[in-house]
Amino acid sequence: MSDMRFILIGVGLIFAGFLTLGTIGSQFNDAAVETGEFDTCYTYSDDSPPVEVDCADKLFVQTIFFALIIGLIGAGVLALVKGMRGDWDSKIRPEDMVGPGRSGNQGEPK
Repeated sequence: MSDMRFILIGVGLIFAGFLTLGTIGSQFNDAAVETGEFDTCYTYSDDSPPVEVDCADKLFVQTIFFALIIGLIGAGVLALVKGMRGDWDSKIRPEDMVGPGRSGNQGEPK
């Protein structure tokens, strides 16, 4: 049996990781391109001209962002694995069972 709580948490974490990567991940691609093609890196904004920054700092921020995304997706995968291997759903005491599949007449009126 599976543990549905962990499966739902895992799917949610993986979805959040890919959603975050898809929405704001494109902002972090420019550091790798600038480092590979040019010797200088710039920070861009809408209301001021580009400002020259250290390429190592931009790559460090990019690496931290991707490490957080990988951690989020990895936590989701671990939750999925724990959910698939879990047996919480099958650990129900006989007296807590309800429905037509229960054995005996524990809940019958006397």
